[in-house]
Amino acid sequence: MPRLPARSNHRRVAITAIGIVSPLGRGAAANAAALREGRDCVTPVTAFDTAKCRSKTAGQVAPMPLPDVARAGRLHRASHMMIHAVREALAGDTAFKPECMVVGTTSGGMSFGESYYRSQVEHRRDRDRARLVANYPPQKPLLDAMSAAGFRAPLQIIANACASGTNAIGHAFRLVRAGQCSRALCGGYDAICEMVYAGFDSLQASTTEKVRPFDRARTGLVLGEGAAVLALEEWESARARGATILAEISGYGISTDNHHLTQPNPNGIGPELAMQRALDDAALEPGRVDYINAHGTATPFNDASEGLAIAKLFGPGVPVSSTKSMMGHSLGAAGAVEAVFCVLAIRGGFLPPNINFRERDPAWDLNIVANTSRDARVGCAVSNSFGFGGTNASVVIEEARA
Repeated sequence: MPRLPARSNHRRVAITAIGIVSPLGRGAAANAAALREGRDCVTPVTAFDTAKCRSKTAGQVAPMPLPDVARAGRLHRASHMMIHAVREALAGDTAFKPECMVVGTTSGGMSFGESYYRSQVEHRRDRDRARLVANYPPQKPLLDAMSAAGFRAPLQIIANACASGTNAIGHAFRLVRAGQCSRALCGGYDAICEMVYAGFDSLQASTTEKVRPFDRARTGLVLGEGAAVLALEEWESARARGATILAEISGYGISTDNHHLTQPNPNGIGPELAMQRALDDAALEPGRVDYINAHGTATPFNDASEGLAIAKLFGPGVPVSSTKSMMGHSLGAAGAVEAVFCVLAIRGGFLPPNINFRERDPAWDLNIVANTSRDARVGCAVSNSFGFGGTNASVVIEEARA
């Protein structure tokens, strides 16, 4: 189908580098290999005691040493993940100098906050209290990453539930497209912590079984963690300096349905509006999309709402998968991680699978990439992120074309 008339006053926005750490592995190559394999990286939780929780599993990032970072052992795990992700991105494009950094997260160094408040309740005079407080703010992992990577730039934090990572990418995209900056480093991070894990478990949103997005017998999500960043640059600037352009961000859409504190509107209006607005922003018809990386948490309500919206807007033709089936839901990091997955799919010519899938939900007809990856040309992908409170965000990522 033809492209809609483009907006002539908009600058094109290139992705020139990516960096990622997830339960699937450290680095873009490791994640691409795991996606092609359809590897299940959800394992029993080791970070804390889950004896009182229904759910016992999560997608966890393996420890990552930082021998060249002073006092690395005192840094939060989120800092470790962000340092590795930022370093990979800047190593992939050594001439890229960020003019700003926009990152989404939901909890920051929450485990430090847990330790601090436990010491208060237990009336312990923790000699390490200053470190707990200093590492708690959400900007701390990003400042640590800047320091380790050797740069400084203005920093913006977006905390908008599980849409945070996609919101951060979308905001950075608009900054570059509007000419307010030429180069932006954007993404998201979140690390598993006991309080958030127990919270989802108490809501009975977590499953005791395999996570099965869009499956008729889905029973809930598992939590995950990770960090991912994308280097965005004005297209002509990137071309002029001979940068390798991995892909292009062409559209961003948001909506808020305000239906319920934790449940989406069952009619799917929130996800539908976010996806439609992203397509309109990119001047694309739905038929131009080759792949949708769905939010797909595997909760009964989320998948019903998103599935209805996708079926209504795109019909049964476009391939859909939720990569959360392999690594869990990384909250504020999810949108950034999954945007990188879309870049990997575009560059690698494959569709990431929706593993653990057994039976189609008869409520809607979707082309689920069930259980195994598929070789395919992916010229255009949509990445969805939807969060508590009815916050919805979608971003359109296209292959790099002159």
